[in-house]
Amino acid sequence: MTGHHELHENAVIVAAHPDDEILWFSSVMRHTQRVIILYRDFWANPGMGDRRAEAIENLPHPNVTWMEMAEVGSFGCADWASPTLTESGLGFTATATLRDIKSLMKKALPNSAPTSAVPISRAYEANFRASVDRLRPLLRKDMNVFTHNPWGEYGHEDHVQCFRAVDLLRKEIGFKLWISNYCSERSLPLAQLYFQQHPVSFHRLPTDISFAREVAQVYIDADCWTWVDDWTWFEDECFMEAPSGPSSAPEQGHLFPLNFFSM
Repeated sequence: MTGHHELHENAVIVAAHPDDEILWFSSVMRHTQRVIILYRDFWANPGMGDRRAEAIENLPHPNVTWMEMAEVGSFGCADWASPTLTESGLGFTATATLRDIKSLMKKALPNSAPTSAVPISRAYEANFRASVDRLRPLLRKDMNVFTHNPWGEYGHEDHVQCFRAVDLLRKEIGFKLWISNYCSERSLPLAQLYFQQHPVSFHRLPTDISFAREVAQVYIDADCWTWVDDWTWFEDECFMEAPSGPSSAPEQGHLFPLNFFSM
């Protein structure tokens, strides 16, 4: 078990999907006062919501708040080689249109699970507004809030959106917002937008690997673990206060030590 740290005071995790809270915040999850998770159902994976509900019920944490929002299927819709930031997260490519067609075709099949007729891009924007509205009453000025980093760890559009929603509330409410150091080759072009001209301060915390495995097993038992089976947690995680936005620094610059992995 990891020791107490000043970042654990009034700590809250805001994670997009069930299992994100233990993948990217394993050094702080056990110590948080609350874990907030946004998403439940996903039209492309019928039954996922029910399996996630089983896992959430069995998580070894006393205070998990679940928004039970529906995923829109945004993963892979952005141009990660040349990402475009928008108010609600990231701009989409033609992949989103192709996914809309797939969703409509799936809806036409007999005994298909309900799917939305709203285009993914519009549903993504709606989820941003819903995230802000639902999170606002749960966050206070005296909190240490942990959420996804601006580049979405390995590069997930929902993670980027989650960060931008929480960051908007940070500016409105005034809590401290912390991001972690996970990054992949996919998300690196977006991470580079946040390079700073001068070194930044950060906190290094040891991961709680035994607790992480305990939480992961809950998701595995419920058949809703969404990550790789052979994932090995890093020995530590670094957290820095979230930058206020992309930097105007040159291509060469500082970020902080990265837990870098390949997809």
